[in-house]
Amino acid sequence: MEIYIDGEWFDKENARVSVYDHGLLYGDGLFEGIRIYGGKIFKLKEHILRLFEGARAIRLELNLSLEETMAAVEETVRRNNRKEGYIRLLATRGRGPLGIDPFSCPRSTLVIIADDISLYPATLYKTGIPIITASTRRLSARIFDPRIKSLNYLNNILAKIEARDAGCPEAVMLSEEGYVAECTGDNIFIVKDGHLLTPASWHGLLEGITRNTLLELAEKKGIPSKETTLTRFDLYTADECFLTGSGAELIPVISVDKRMIGDGKPGPLTARMMKAFTELIYS
Repeated sequence: MEIYIDGEWFDKENARVSVYDHGLLYGDGLFEGIRIYGGKIFKLKEHILRLFEGARAIRLELNLSLEETMAAVEETVRRNNRKEGYIRLLATRGRGPLGIDPFSCPRSTLVIIADDISLYPATLYKTGIPIITASTRRLSARIFDPRIKSLNYLNNILAKIEARDAGCPEAVMLSEEGYVAECTGDNIFIVKDGHLLTPASWHGLLEGITRNTLLELAEKKGIPSKETTLTRFDLYTADECFLTGSGAELIPVISVDKRMIGDGKPGPLTARMMKAFTELIYS
C-alpha cells in the first residue's frame, strides 16, 4: 500500500504525520470518504468541490489546486491498483505549536489513503439492520454548519457508542429541536405511501454525495421524493427505511427503537433503489 502525504509516498508502516499536527491536536481539518467502483472513482469532482468549499469556510489554505488534488487522488488509486475500495482524504491545518491559533501553522497537510472498508457485514444488506435513536443530539446548525465535513466526529462517536450498547450497528441522531437529522455516519430515508422522504438540510445534517445521488435517481425513475421534516413518529410508522453513505452505500433498516418497519424485511422500493444505485455505479 502506498499512502500520499504532501506530495510524497509512504508504505503503511511509515506513513506518519507530526504529533504537533493541529488535525491531531485539535481536530482542525476536513475529510472526504470516496468510493472506487470498477476502477472508477465515484463522484470525485463532487467530493473535492465539497472539500474545497469546506476549506474556504474554515479558512484552511490547501497546497494544491482542485485539479491537482483530483490528480493526486487518481494517482493514489493507480499506485495501489485499486479496482474497488474506499479513499480517505484528509486535509489538516498542519503542524504548529501548541495552542489552537490556526495562523501558527505555516502549511496545511494533505493525506490520501486508498484501502478497503466494510461498515456492515454483507448479509445485512440482504436482511436489513435494526437501529435506535440516540440521546446524543446532532450539533445545531446554529452552532456549527454541518456542510463542513470536519475531523471532529466525537458527537457522532458518542451516538455510535449508544447504538453498540443497545446491540445495534447504527443510531439516528435528532436535531436540537427533536427532528430527525441523520445517523452517525449515514443519511436516512423513509418510504411512506410510495413517497421517498429524507430530512431537509436545515435540520443540521450533512448533504451526503450518496444521498443526493439517490434523490437524483428517484427523480429519473419517476419516484416521488422530498426533503422534509421528519420525527421519530415518522420513522416508527414508515413503510420502509434505508441508510445511505459513501462507506455504507445503501443498507435497509428493518426496525427503529424496536418498532418494526413494514413487515420487518427490506421493502420493494428500497430494493429498487439499491438496484438502480448498483446499475449507476457500474455503468
